This record gives sequence, structure tokens and C-alpha cells, in this order.
Amino acid sequence: MCGIAGVLNHDGTPVDRGLLAKMCDVIAHRGPDDAGVFVDGAVGLGNRRLSIIDLEGGHQPIHNAGRTAWIVYNGELYNYRELRDALEATGYRFQTQSDTEVALASYEAWGIECVKRFNGIFAFAVWDVPRRKLFLARDHLGVKPLYYYQDPNTTVFASEIKSILEDPRVPRTVDLPSLDMFLTYRYVPSPGTLLAGIHKLSPGHRLVVEDGVTSVEDYWQYIPEINHAITEEDAADKLAALFEQAVRRQLVSDVPVGLMLSGGIDSGAVLAVMSKYTDGPVKTFTVGFEGESDANELAEARETAELFGADHHEVVVSAGEYREFLSQALWHLEEPLSTTSILPFYHVSQLARRHVKVVLTGQGADEPFAGYNRYRGEKLGQYLRRVPSSIQQGLSRAGQKFPHRSEGIRRAARALTVEDPVQRFVEVYAVFPAVERQGLYRPEVAEAAGANDPSRAIAPLQKRVSHLDSLAQMLYIDTRVWLADDLLLYGDKLSMAHSLEARVPFLDVEFLEFAETLPSHMKLRGLTGKYIHKKAMSRWLPAHIIRRKKKGFATPMDRWLQHELADYLRETLLPAGTACHDYFNTSTIADMIETHASGRRDYQRQLFALLTFELWHRIFVGAQGR
Repeated sequence: MCGIAGVLNHDGTPVDRGLLAKMCDVIAHRGPDDAGVFVDGAVGLGNRRLSIIDLEGGHQPIHNAGRTAWIVYNGELYNYRELRDALEATGYRFQTQSDTEVALASYEAWGIECVKRFNGIFAFAVWDVPRRKLFLARDHLGVKPLYYYQDPNTTVFASEIKSILEDPRVPRTVDLPSLDMFLTYRYVPSPGTLLAGIHKLSPGHRLVVEDGVTSVEDYWQYIPEINHAITEEDAADKLAALFEQAVRRQLVSDVPVGLMLSGGIDSGAVLAVMSKYTDGPVKTFTVGFEGESDANELAEARETAELFGADHHEVVVSAGEYREFLSQALWHLEEPLSTTSILPFYHVSQLARRHVKVVLTGQGADEPFAGYNRYRGEKLGQYLRRVPSSIQQGLSRAGQKFPHRSEGIRRAARALTVEDPVQRFVEVYAVFPAVERQGLYRPEVAEAAGANDPSRAIAPLQKRVSHLDSLAQMLYIDTRVWLADDLLLYGDKLSMAHSLEARVPFLDVEFLEFAETLPSHMKLRGLTGKYIHKKAMSRWLPAHIIRRKKKGFATPMDRWLQHELADYLRETLLPAGTACHDYFNTSTIADMIETHASGRRDYQRQLFALLTFELWHRIFVGAQGR
């Protein structure tokens, strides 16, 4: 697991080795064990390495025997041994034991199609010397990040935005359509970022620059065929077998592997399988919150850890620590997220790194298996949209006036009468609906931001699976957009902030592709989410853990913003000279703060989005981008 960076100057200007070194040094947290650069005239590749496999021999950049191809690589190929065997059978002779060299040899054997054979988490760059071709690729589901900037003279890429910003040619200007995306979804969907000109390479995509021409392609266009004939028992058996295989694959490492443990079924099932294949107790790590909180699951996690004989560790976070470390976390995130679990994950990653270099996590099961309330809402909406429109309208109006602590119900009520699935999904996701966003912007911002169409982030994926039922469509989209650009983004950035590699067994490609063939009624049975998933995981977990209410990395942010952090919000968002003052109507923000503090209405999502935007802007843009 590493950080990568590179420059290709299209005009032939030699790459500045000093710039490349700075691009790597600023992400040294991603790879404190080793560093390396390769410069060939107008191209340069750089790497910071966190040594996980082949500790002695995996120095990067790695080249082939003839030095005609070079690679910098971030990630793990879980099937690298199988690929290595296949390549050796063709006569290839490896110089190292690393999976990085396997990735390079795969490119030599199969060209840019090699990524279709990979099962793993990766972001890499290959420089093909004879063809003068740059090849970038990102894993199927976007577990590992990869950013790039292009203008007529250069392509600059890196694992993190801050590396790209080391290049003085790259501007620091807010992209207003992306700001509108952020206020809609609570993150910026790929390929956008909040900085104009800097893009994410989307999950499952590759980028090629050759002969001055750039092409970006989607190499993983998997469309599931729903298997309506499969029985529940067969589905659960297959899921269980593929899950056990995924966990075993992701234990590949030359250093110890631990586990991020919550009190729920997902990380509990990972622990159960890890315990079968690990010598000695698994080291587990859990985060909780100071004082009494419904979000705390310390006791449940302790119980699960004890059940499997884990070596368990805990960290407790207070509101004061949240305030103190939020800016630091955002420096690592590089993109504002209205996701309050970022700080707990930051602290539990810090705890885990004191003991291990690699952790498995339970992320990635809720999206394909319908684990969130919005999936129940979508299913109920299928029935409610069959009643007369006058009744629908009445239910929608009533739902939007629902008591203040039901912000999710208000969103569902807005979506209820929307027939078009793409527009309905946007309403379900929206932190600020369109009317509220327009009311929030200052006049000089509203026109450019308002020209954005948030549905364009999900419409192509919905079109791909429009033949499926609407719940299956939503699960498919969430697995490829919300998961990648929110949860996986902070999972990578905040673990790597502490030089910790985080792996996600539930996003093993084989496991996920099978899961998506299962019919929706097996995932959401009545109003029971993750039905078939729970049935499969019950092979390892007792019934009372299977039945536990989901908490995940929840926080007491609602209460904190009413009390402990209310003054901090006012001091940070409202004064003249803030980014919020430049982009938004601060009187509207002040009203939200006071309404939330009074308890009349829940503005937690909206206020936290504005807070992270403000702090992000101070760090990455400052006055020059206003």
C-alpha cells in the first residue's frame, strides 16, 4: 500500500525531479517505509511505499527486465499469486515477490485489458517507454483513490490532491457546479472534485495518454442478470462460501492484520472468519464516545471480541476532540464530506496503527444488501405511487411537515410523488434540495452553481440497469457512487493518514458480482434489510448478534451541534471573511444554527456540510480561489 504521483509534460519539457520529490514527500504518510522516483525526459513517476508484501524486494518504481515499462502502484492484488503462476507458465521471469511486479507483467502480457483480470484494490500508473504511453487505472469499486489534472501542456496525477497542488501550474479555484453536487449528495461524485480542473479517475476506469490524445474508459461495465430461480438456501450457501474466500484472500500480507470492529454483524462476521485462518488472537479496534450516547457500541463490540477471543482495543472521542482534529482530518480527506463518522474513523485508525499495519473492515455490505432506511422507503414508495395522485400529494405534504427529528422522512416525503427514478433518487439523497440550495447561494454564485444538474452523476448508471426493479437500481448506484465517493474515500484517506492499510472483504469482486444477481426480495424481506446477508452470516454469528440494531460509525453529532459545538458553528461559519460569507447567505445559515440549537428542526446534515466546506476551503483554497 503506497502513495503514487507523476507528471507527463505533453510539450516535451523535462520533468523537474525536485517537483516530483515534493509531490511524493507531501504524501509520505501513505508510505513511510521507502521512496523512489523515475524520470525519463518529459515523464516522471514517484512513489512512497508502505511495505506489506515482499518487504525487502518491492522497491518502486519497478521496471521490467528490458527497462521498457515502469510502474508505480498503490494497493493489493489479492489474486496476484494466481496471476503470477499464469505468467510464469508463459516464460516470464520475476525479479521480486511483490504484487506490483505482477501488475506490470500483466500489462506486458495483456495490455490495458489486464485490469479485467485483477481482483484487488489498486491505483497505478504504467509508463510504456517505446510507445510513450501513460496508462492509469483504478480498481473496480474505487477503494483506492487516484486524481489527475490536465491542461494542453501537462498531465499531473497522484493518490492525493495535495500532491497535484505542489505543481505551481495547477490553480486553486472552487468548481461551482461541483459545489452544487456536494450540497446535494454530501460529497462530490466522481469524476468531479471541488477544485476546478482536478478530477478523480472514476472507479472501474482507466486513462490512457498516447500521441497527445487522452482517453478515459469504463473497463468494468458489469450488469447483473437476476437469478429468480435460486433458492434462499443456495443463495446463502454461495454467499457464505464467497465471503470466506474473500476474507482468506484479503489476509495476504507479510505483516500482521487486524480488524476495525463495530458491534454489528458485518465486522463480526469478518472477525469470525479471520479467527479461523489467523494464528493467535485477532487484534480488534473500536471507537466510542464520551458520556452516554445512543451511538456508542463499545459494549457490543467487546462482547463480539470476547466471543472470538480477540485482543481488543478501544478509543473514546469527545466533542472537544472532534472540534480539535476536524481540520487535521480534512487536510487528509482533501474533499469536504457531510459524514460525521470521519472523526471516529480517524481516531480508531490512529489506535489501530499502534498495533498493526493492515486492517480489514466491515464496510460495503449495506449498499448491495439494502441495509439503510432509504431502501425501505424506496420499497414502500413502489406501493404508495400506485394510489391516486391526490393521496400521494397529501402524504408528501404531511411527511414534509413531520416532527423535527425525522429529517430522513422529510426527504422520503419529497421523493414520494416523483415518478422518474433518477430524479427520485436525487431527492432521497439531497442534503439541500434544489430550492434550498438556490436560497442558500449568494446571487453571484447562484447562476453558475444552479446550472448544474445533480442527476448527471447517477443517470448513466441508472440507464445501464433500468430494466431492473427500482430498488435494485438504487443498490447498484449506491455501490458505485455513494460508497466510493464517500465511505471508501474517507476509509482510505483517514487510515492512510496513519500509514494504515484498510481492506474491504465485502467488496471482493466475485462476492459482489454474485450478490448483485440475487433478487431484491431476498435483500429486503418485508422491511427487514440485508435478509439473505444475515442468513449467510448466521453460519458464524449467534442469533442475538444477527438481530442487533445497526449503528455503524454513528456519532452524537445532532446533540453536539445543539450544545457543545453550537458556538463553534457560529464562530466558524458566520463572520465576514469566511468562505461561507463569500458563497452563501449567512443569514440563512444563522437561522439554521438557531433552529437546530432550539430543537425545532434537525439541520445536522446541512450544518455539518457547511462546516466541512468552510474548513476545507481555508486549507486548500484560501483567498486566491474566491
